[in-house]
Amino acid sequence: MTVYGVHASHEQVHPTRLLAAVRRAEEVGFDAAMSSDHFSPWSSRQGQSAFAWSWLGAALQATSLPFGVVNAPGQRYHPAIIAQAIGTLAAMYPGRFWAALGTGEASNEHITGAGWPRKDVRSARLLECVEVIRALLRGEEVSHDGLITVDRARVWTLPEEPPPLIGAAVSVATARWCAQWADGLITVNAPAEHLRRMVEAYREAGGRGPLHLQVHLSWAPDEDTATAIAHEQWRSNVFPPPVCWDTETAEQFDIVSERVTPAQVAEVVNISADLGWHAKTLREYADLGFEQIYLHHVGQEQQRFLDAFGERVLPEVRS
Repeated sequence: MTVYGVHASHEQVHPTRLLAAVRRAEEVGFDAAMSSDHFSPWSSRQGQSAFAWSWLGAALQATSLPFGVVNAPGQRYHPAIIAQAIGTLAAMYPGRFWAALGTGEASNEHITGAGWPRKDVRSARLLECVEVIRALLRGEEVSHDGLITVDRARVWTLPEEPPPLIGAAVSVATARWCAQWADGLITVNAPAEHLRRMVEAYREAGGRGPLHLQVHLSWAPDEDTATAIAHEQWRSNVFPPPVCWDTETAEQFDIVSERVTPAQVAEVVNISADLGWHAKTLREYADLGFEQIYLHHVGQEQQRFLDAFGERVLPEVRS
């Protein structure tokens, strides 16, 4: 059965209200949740960016939902610290936590003052981080010299079973690359043919584990409001790589997105006032093979979306 969860967007919602939102999500029938992990929002209009790992402990304690987080080890985060964070949450909440690992964006990573590497270097660095994190979660002492450096690290508090490490990808090539190391794949909504190619590339390359999909959507009782919410909050997020990878600040994203139209936003956000349309779209994603689907309402006000989807959409997609 397909898992339907919610996405907790730290870039947009204060952590206190975000915690209330995931509690409400559980009450109205969502199965799971996942979390972003940013240092900076995509736009000054979004206006938040809380520390995900502090919040995850509170969210796991406040609900019984399983949680995941999308993280980029290697620059802002040393992989040994991420292994320790993963190990602690997985030890405290067995079977309820996973981490997706990706190469990151300059908007979060430039804060270290180090140069922003090329994509191929970032991919190689991520693979080194994955190997270090896996070894640490097995209880090994790790030393490593390469694109990252580790000196005699050991994680002392460990879960009985290491949690899944999911590969984050937006391209077919990256999905294929993730198959060599990941315990599953996560991507974002895109045209069906592109998603189908990603799924095929991952599976044909030997990729194991569940397929996760994050779905950006905007819903309101009327179409104009749903469109306005998406355009106000998410127009800085329409740019494909390398722009989304390499732009460094929220202010820069705001400048480059000044002329983005609502129609352009609708190409990356599922916008509709029709709850039946949303349910149909979610079923189509499940038919592509995605076993875990996480809904991200791009508006800052979450409860109305949660109540409406809990009452109308979740029963329909599960019927």
